[in-house]
Amino acid sequence: QVQLVESGGGLVQPGGSLRLSCAASGLTFSNCNVGWFRQAPGKEREFVARIHWASSTTDYANSVKGRFTVSRDNAKNTVYLQMNNLKPEDTAVYYCAASSMFTWTTSRYDYWGQGTQVTVSS
Repeated sequence: QVQLVESGGGLVQPGGSLRLSCAASGLTFSNCNVGWFRQAPGKEREFVARIHWASSTTDYANSVKGRFTVSRDNAKNTVYLQMNNLKPEDTAVYYCAASSMFTWTTSRYDYWGQGTQVTVSS
């Protein structure tokens, strides 16, 4: 059974940092493209970042480019999202997902975690 588990969310002040983790079981992350998405209250789930399974090529939404970094540790079967200079508009539930495709399209992802809450507020 495939399971993705996100962790690392929490409450942080504007300008602060958090590192989210996405650990997989029942799935070898080194063979998957992994994406991070987020969903704020009343809004649709949106793409945040992705990392390619083989080349570790990364891609980001314009709203987080230069502030967020996605990386992977295949030995730990874990993908990370380092978030710096956080803003109140980054507040959302963050999800990781796995796909056979290198895509930012939500529907192309086969496996999803349960999400972790990130709140940016003073």
